[in-house]
Amino acid sequence: MEILLNIIGLALVIAICYLISYNRKAIPWKSILTMMAAEFFIAFIVVRSVFGRKVITILSNGITTVINCGNKGLEFVFGDLFTGGPTGMYVFIIQSLGNIIFVSALVSALYYLGVIGWVVKWIGKVVGKVTKTSEVETFVAVANMFLGHTDSPILVAKYLPRLTDSEVFVILVSGMGSMSAAILGGYASLGIPMSTLLIASALVPIGSIMVSRIIFPQTEDVESVSEVQMDHKGNYTNVIDAVSDGCGTGIQMVIAIGASIVGFMGVMELFDRIFGVFGLSLTQILGYVFAPFGYLLGLNGSDILFEGALLGKKLILNEFIAFSDLAERIATLDARTALVSAISLCGFANVASMGMCIGGIGVLCPEKRGTISRLIVRATIAGVFVSINSAFLVSIVSLIPAF
Repeated sequence: MEILLNIIGLALVIAICYLISYNRKAIPWKSILTMMAAEFFIAFIVVRSVFGRKVITILSNGITTVINCGNKGLEFVFGDLFTGGPTGMYVFIIQSLGNIIFVSALVSALYYLGVIGWVVKWIGKVVGKVTKTSEVETFVAVANMFLGHTDSPILVAKYLPRLTDSEVFVILVSGMGSMSAAILGGYASLGIPMSTLLIASALVPIGSIMVSRIIFPQTEDVESVSEVQMDHKGNYTNVIDAVSDGCGTGIQMVIAIGASIVGFMGVMELFDRIFGVFGLSLTQILGYVFAPFGYLLGLNGSDILFEGALLGKKLILNEFIAFSDLAERIATLDARTALVSAISLCGFANVASMGMCIGGIGVLCPEKRGTISRLIVRATIAGVFVSINSAFLVSIVSLIPAF
């Protein structure tokens, strides 16, 4: 029964994308089916095969170990505010977000040294073979597995003015549907398993391109680039400069996330008090609006409304607030519910990210700022569906016997 509901859910996602498509007649259905099959294969390998689960476990443990190296600096600077001290105090911005600074510095160093560019290039070539997309848009879609939605386009900034509107749309959607490496530690510190976050990340490149091609098919002539040269040096003088800049970027991210949570949670409380006059709350309303997706994921009872509320908060507020709510109940959920709920929340697709994309990518390519502004609303909706689509696929394969 759950598998049937999941298949209906996948069909619903594709149907909605079809309804909001810019050019329904030009949708390359053969490529869409190929990409869906490729996503299903990846999901099956990482979720149900012994080999895939072992690889995810090794990567999860390795990444967690590396991220925890940042604890040394946090303990030195903040002392009991980080460790909790004898009272066991919890300071969210330090204990949950603090390591973003270290990971951001590390990512900047790997970016400067060309490690990320090398990985992106070779994974991108494989993804490009499956999706039949240009190297530039494919590389950015893959880079979003490691960099932020406004950082990954830097790798190919010099090519951005030449891109078609459809290619720009892929870049926006892949950014909205992804998570940067620097932010994974923050999600994990809330109680979301790193292995789940890695599974979601693995599905982003092909999933974001598939959803993009339904909503905005490629109909223009694509400028051929024989060999994309990615910029991995940026404006850095050396690796020390890269690490220093990464630290600065990291603290900006921490402050921005903290400020966003303070502001949006305040707004949520305000709406709760307003709706409370009528015996309702914002959480209840969002739960009912997005409940169909919880039902089609095959969840049970109160978990349906809970998942609906999480999806609504992720879109209207931000993913940190949604993940925080999920983390409070994740230990009480069965394994499949916890897995698919977390994957459905992965990605930057929310109202606040719309402005960040317009500003961040618009600076890199002022000529495309108007295009980005025109496409950003549908790109955000598409980013939400990238994560929901991944959740449906993972839900299906989780019900198939392992091998």
